[in-house]
Amino acid sequence: MKHSSFFWFVLPSSLMMLLFIAFPIVSVVTQSLYQAHEQVIIEVENCGPFGCTTDTSVDTSATAALREAEPLGQWAGLDIYKDRNHLALDEVSQAFINSDGLPDFGRALMNLPFYDAMAFTLTYTAIVTPLTIILGFFIAIGVNAAARAMRGPTIFLSLLPMIVTPLVGSLILFWMVDARGILGTTLQWLADDPDLSVKASTPLMWIMLMVYGVWSSAPFAFIVYYAGLQTVNTDTLEAAMIDGATRAQRIRYVIIPHLVPLTTFIALIQLMDNFRVFEPIVSFSAQAHATSLSYAIFNDLGGETRLLSSAAATSVLTIIGVAILLSPVLVRTWRDFGTPR
Repeated sequence: MKHSSFFWFVLPSSLMMLLFIAFPIVSVVTQSLYQAHEQVIIEVENCGPFGCTTDTSVDTSATAALREAEPLGQWAGLDIYKDRNHLALDEVSQAFINSDGLPDFGRALMNLPFYDAMAFTLTYTAIVTPLTIILGFFIAIGVNAAARAMRGPTIFLSLLPMIVTPLVGSLILFWMVDARGILGTTLQWLADDPDLSVKASTPLMWIMLMVYGVWSSAPFAFIVYYAGLQTVNTDTLEAAMIDGATRAQRIRYVIIPHLVPLTTFIALIQLMDNFRVFEPIVSFSAQAHATSLSYAIFNDLGGETRLLSSAAATSVLTIIGVAILLSPVLVRTWRDFGTPR
């Protein structure tokens, strides 16, 4: 392909990437280095026959003029990243000095908003991602081995969690685990505790969120694996069967190596999606038991006082976290496909 033809071919997508990805990221990073101006307070002394009193009020005109002169706010540098709502460097160092050991230090970290959100986000990502890949793989193997007449309905049922709107799906599970729901009642019966409530227990709430994460994401892994299974070399499978390989051996030595590139692709997508977990927390009203980095951003942007700088700083830290998580997978992909042979 000529250089000019290649240029015009990639120009539209490059412009879209700059407009919707690069420029917003630069804007977020810039906003995270500034903080909102403080309101200008004026004091007025009122004197009367019984003495003098001092009243304070906000000088709206001076505050507006200050914001107009510096619309981004006042320069803060990295102070927002170091405050208590983010990396909390002073609090972390103080907790490390005062702690009697690792458990005590861990409990101190969990009292800080950013590390509490990071703990749930990493736990959710570390558990949901591999379980999604494993479940999606086994569903694909089962559907591929089903009779041809049964594959259509089976595929439809397997894709239902992806077809159902995430909010609707999470609300259905939320109602099911209620104390009056079928799952909530079953758990009370199994635990022999009529007062057991998933919504009042932090560990059970975490488990419920992860169960929903696997249930809603497994169809994506399934459909990718199922498409990959259609490209497996049948001659290789037949040769393995002639050599006496069992079904498990054919899956292990023929199918799994063939699907490794797809596994890398699914892992990349799931790592990014799971690290940005947000909808289940809102749908399950689980803010008291689990908060993620994305929910922290949403919380900063809500309410009457919109903390734009704080939300921007959390967004930057989230982007850095996603990049760190993806780096091993990207490095492996580069080694496998980027190095000329």
